Amino acid sequence: MKTLLSLVLVLISPILLFAQQDDEVVRVNTDLVVLNVTVTDEKGKHLSGLTKADFKIFEDDKAQTITTFSAEDTNFAAVILIDTSGSMENRISLARAAAIRFLDGLRGEDVAAVFNFDSKVTQVQEFSTSRDLYDTAYNLKPRGMTVLYDAIVRASKELSERAERRRAIIVLSDGMDTMSNANMEKALNSALAVDATIYAVDMSADGDSVTSNKQNAGILKALAEKTGGRFVATPGGPAMREAFQSIVKELSQQYTIGYQPTNTNYDGKWRAIKIEMNKEKITARTRKGYRAPKP
Repeated sequence: MKTLLSLVLVLISPILLFAQQDDEVVRVNTDLVVLNVTVTDEKGKHLSGLTKADFKIFEDDKAQTITTFSAEDTNFAAVILIDTSGSMENRISLARAAAIRFLDGLRGEDVAAVFNFDSKVTQVQEFSTSRDLYDTAYNLKPRGMTVLYDAIVRASKELSERAERRRAIIVLSDGMDTMSNANMEKALNSALAVDATIYAVDMSADGDSVTSNKQNAGILKALAEKTGGRFVATPGGPAMREAFQSIVKELSQQYTIGYQPTNTNYDGKWRAIKIEMNKEKITARTRKGYRAPKP
């Protein structure tokens, strides 16, 4: 029985448990750390055909042994978060168009759910393979404050219940959080705990102050980069279409790599992850690390 339990923990890690009251992340099992890795050449082209031997994984600068490796073109689950707060006035239609562009690019059995957030987080569309936004999405109006971090925590919780190993959170926002119960650290840790990659699309208006734009863009960039995702500058026209085609392609062509960390302490500390490649002129991008659970 003990052997069976150990095997289950290894196969299902990381396991995320949320408290029933406030979605607080309370425990992540780190028997197996799973990384979804994007590999590109010097021109930004996605590379396929690599093997386990091409990757080196380090945790806190200590080499780790890769125990699982997959390079399959596999399905993914995504949550689209549309900012509908008052600061998004005149940009709701652009955010909705961005969501449609992403849905248009989904393949086969890829699934996506849609939420909007202002002073609260509301589900607009359940997980499905649909390429169309539900009619309710066309009635969204800008109002209230912004709970960006709460929305990311909610998206992480929804993704934790999905079977897909590749998971993404698409944030369509100007990056301004004014009312969340969660802070940025909690939002980030929630996404990292479920192996979700954040792709942040900057919806700031040209008329916003330069200082405000830089601060808000910095928040979106940090969320994307620390989870191994990408930041997309304010989109429009062909650039927006190309950005979302690239994101879908990236998610479908990632390498999924797992390792059992040599550090088995449940101390609640941050653990930095670094990937090195055995081939020159190629870049690997994944999440920057994770926070170990506490006993």
